[in-house]
Parts: sequence; structure tokens; C-alpha cells
Amino acid sequence: MRGRRVEKENPNRINGEITAPMVRLVGENVEPNLVVPIKQALAMAEEMELDLIEISPKAEPPVCRIADYQKFLYQQKRKAKEIKAKQVKVVVKEIRFGPQTDDHDYNFKLKHAENFIKEGAKVKASVFFRGRSIVFKEQGEILLLRFATDLEEIAKVELMPKLDGKKMNMILAPKSKK
Repeated sequence: MRGRRVEKENPNRINGEITAPMVRLVGENVEPNLVVPIKQALAMAEEMELDLIEISPKAEPPVCRIADYQKFLYQQKRKAKEIKAKQVKVVVKEIRFGPQTDDHDYNFKLKHAENFIKEGAKVKASVFFRGRSIVFKEQGEILLLRFATDLEEIAKVELMPKLDGKKMNMILAPKSKK
């Protein structure tokens, strides 16, 4: 099997592949909700020099459209592409602290977090505990809570500070604009 291309099965049955005895026709040049035998539907499609495409095989009777199959596939791909383009991509930026981060470093990272949130990104604030610094987990939690209160005007806490192995994480998301 290695190196061979596997042909994708057509998502819709067309023309002779349709097995139902009766079908409901939709589309241009066809009366709405017309139920006809499969042979008559195939003859109509052939007469128009188009394909009979099964749209909804689970319906009773199955719904078919008379159209050009290649054009139909192209339109389906375009619709899928448009839907994908409209999806909102969530960006998560990470800001790392040590348990004993100094004020200047804290303020510097706070300004970066503000910029990220104003751009619409989520911010994951992490406190890393190296070596024996794990004994300062209370300080790490205090630092993250202070970070959350400093950003509370523009962001909401999505995930409260939580210890995960040797790091403590908190996630902040931009407040929804009303």
C-alpha cells in the first residue's frame, strides 16, 4: 500500500449510482418538490445534458438536483472555504514570570499583556518554579492574582491560577465589547 494514491470516494452519488426507486427533484428548470421515478429523473438530466446529483440520501424519498457535477463540486468547495475564512482564530500569547519577579520586570510584562489583550489575543500568564523555588508557590499565586487585578479593566480571568507541575498558569481573555 505504500506509495499508492487512494482515490477519495465521491461524497455524493451521481446518475447511475443512485439506487432509490423514487427521488425528489430540486434546482433550476424543475418544479419545486417534484417526486418522480429514478428513470424519469435520469432522462430529464440527460435531456438537459446535466448530471443527477443525490443531495440528501437519508431523506424519504432522497433529494436530487439536476446540475453540472463539476460546477456543483466547485461551489461546495467555495462554500467550505468561505465558512473557514469567517471563523475567528483565537491567538494565545504567553507571558512568563519567576516567583520573585521584580517590579520593573513585572510592569514591563504588564504593558506587553495590555497590548496583546487590546489586539484581541488571550494571554496565558505563567509562573515558573525552578529547582527548590516551588516552596514559593503562594508568592506565585499572589503575583498572578495581582496581574489579573491590574488588567481587570480590559480583561477577564478565564482560568484561575492553577499549579501544573512546576508552573502555575492563569488565562486572561479580552472583555467583550458591548
